[in-house]
Amino acid sequence: MKIIGITGTLGAGKGTIVDYLTKNHGFYHFSVRGFLIELIEKTGEIVNRDSLTHTANALRAQFGPSFIAEALWKKAQISGNNCIIESIRTLGEVQALKAKGNFTLFSVDTDRALRYQRISLRGSETDHIPFETFSANEDRELQSADPNKQNLSACMAQADFHFLNNGTFQDLYKQIDQVIHTF
Repeated sequence: MKIIGITGTLGAGKGTIVDYLTKNHGFYHFSVRGFLIELIEKTGEIVNRDSLTHTANALRAQFGPSFIAEALWKKAQISGNNCIIESIRTLGEVQALKAKGNFTLFSVDTDRALRYQRISLRGSETDHIPFETFSANEDRELQSADPNKQNLSACMAQADFHFLNNGTFQDLYKQIDQVIHTF
């Protein structure tokens, strides 16, 4: 059983990697975003980047920096299949999952302007924002001294494999295929 975590910048291609691994390599998918959306919708709050971030940070502050990722890891273990935990965002999550063993972290990044174009086309509930807001959201999530808040830079630095997604889907798929069988 392989467990892959995926971290990366906003709109870099985490979901594209998930789609490829689930459809072409049989991985099961566990999403931090999905976990949070389910909780937010139960409260009747609007799902947007702010409510996702606030809910995640509040859960981590109450239950520990690795709470969400560990909850998804437990679901992955129960499945007994190769799994992906998408959207690792804190160093505590990375450290907790690596400590469990049999865990590989992927990171993905792309040029910021290209990522903004892609999320604008994607059009999810958090994607209808101006470029300035997109940039401010990312800047807020790139670094933090608070272990309960997003620190994408630190997570990406801990990745076992890094993907640069400035090209086509096929370019990204080749990168994935080059590493998927190495662990």
